[in-house]
Amino acid sequence: MFGRLLRWLVVLIVVLVASFLVATYESPPPESQAFVNANVLTMDRNDRVAEAIYLEGDRIVAVGTRAQIEKKITRSTEVHDLEGRTVIPGVIDAHGHFPGSGFVVVGVNLASPPVGTITSIEGQVEALGARAEETPAGEMIFGFQYDDTLVNEKRHPTRHDLDRASTEHPVIAMHVSGHLAAANTLALELLGFDRDTPNPEGGVIRREADGTPDGVLEETAATMASQMAMDFSIGQGIAMIDHASAEYASVGVTTAQSGLTPKPMIDALWFASWLGRVPIRLEVWADAELGKQWARGEFDAASYETDRFRVGAVKIVQDGSIQGYTGYLSEPYHVPFKGDESYRGYPIMKREDLTALVKELHAADLHMAIHGNGDAAIDDIIHALGQAQKEHHRPDPRTIVIHSQMAREDQLDRMLEVGLTPSYFVAHTYYWGDRHRDIFMGPERAYRMSPTATSIAKGLRFSIHLDTPVVPMEPMLLVWSAVNRRSTSGDIIGPAERISPLAALRAVTIDAAWQIERDGVVGSLEAGKLADLVVLSANPLEVEPNAIRDIEVERTLVGGRTIFQRAE
Repeated sequence: MFGRLLRWLVVLIVVLVASFLVATYESPPPESQAFVNANVLTMDRNDRVAEAIYLEGDRIVAVGTRAQIEKKITRSTEVHDLEGRTVIPGVIDAHGHFPGSGFVVVGVNLASPPVGTITSIEGQVEALGARAEETPAGEMIFGFQYDDTLVNEKRHPTRHDLDRASTEHPVIAMHVSGHLAAANTLALELLGFDRDTPNPEGGVIRREADGTPDGVLEETAATMASQMAMDFSIGQGIAMIDHASAEYASVGVTTAQSGLTPKPMIDALWFASWLGRVPIRLEVWADAELGKQWARGEFDAASYETDRFRVGAVKIVQDGSIQGYTGYLSEPYHVPFKGDESYRGYPIMKREDLTALVKELHAADLHMAIHGNGDAAIDDIIHALGQAQKEHHRPDPRTIVIHSQMAREDQLDRMLEVGLTPSYFVAHTYYWGDRHRDIFMGPERAYRMSPTATSIAKGLRFSIHLDTPVVPMEPMLLVWSAVNRRSTSGDIIGPAERISPLAALRAVTIDAAWQIERDGVVGSLEAGKLADLVVLSANPLEVEPNAIRDIEVERTLVGGRTIFQRAE
């Protein structure tokens, strides 16, 4: 994503470091602060509720009654009377792609309702064409967030459609899932994709009758297109980081994640964090290639670690997207893909190749997070870790199954046995629930997707996430989705899998922190932990469940510093 950014990194350091340090100098947190007359949801082991909280510098010193905290207040203490408002721990982004929400400042937003406004391929073409008219010929036109199931035509844009946007610019549009892309003829030529190009391993180049690429690319083929489209400049990269940082802070995210991150992007994000341009904590997951280097001692993750930056895990991808028909299922899709009633999607890697990779990383005691949407992909993941555990047993590997969308009940039992923990993209029930029910999964499977309640019943600890920029970073909507499981049409997608507001809040705070092995320092409001906390406009445990999504963040603190405060 940051190819040109890294190539100019040395120049940036020499020319701009002094001015950046001055411009982004961060004042230290107050020597002491007290938040009183509050409703403090600690998310500790006992889910204790307190009345006040006392901070010194970047740490929580005490949580208790108002009388207990007032005894600690000195003349220099900043005292905040919250007038009964609720305080929760800072939100942990359990899985996402920071700073991807910043695409809005560098690309063309092709999202359909409820996120965007585009309802047709013609609308996509017009938006991309308008950007092309103001862009010098030959430069990339990058679109993002199109959804084939939400436009009138119910299909992907082809190269012929995108050629109408421009033939003088390469045009690449990313699917909302991030697992597919559409390219115009010029972009296909630059990628080297023609009728004689074989499908890359783990991907598909969709074709016309004569074998010519039709412009739609799946999985690894789409990744090649996205890498070309997102070769952003320094200015674009900084603009994305600034936008995403402000957005995340405004919704209470205190730890953001950048998943599947190559080393050049790790370097760029670390530098931005070091300069103070990212006021929140970053949890970065290396891609598989860098993970192999890490396992062999050729990459030193510890050298990057600061109080706000950490390379915490290695991400592996084993299948694609259910709504893109690339998720790998044990049973065929509900509505057959292109009339093929046996079609089940496909894995990115053969099971034996995934197992070999997992064994290598597991033997090196690295933390892993493996993308698995379809239950066949999850079967592969369970098998791989099971084999790795047989050869090198670790009592608590805490390997994450990202999305775990179609996890079966028997698979939840096996996850417990081998040391896996799911991170559920439960907001799928809102954004795609109707289409999973009617198109991709059918009612029975759709209603048990993201099985959070069953996981609780089995004692399987999990987190929930938004996979931003796949959907907007809206943690209160995520909590609302886990509690209500209501689709855009109003249907309840799996009433038996709804969970309590408290369980949903834990899944974005302490359970998410536990999952990334950071629960010792963040995730709950307890003495000794970092002072990452959020003030809400209402109590999620007391409002009517459907009103949870309307709760606003009034203040966000990271390490005792206020990084966002809503205007009165």
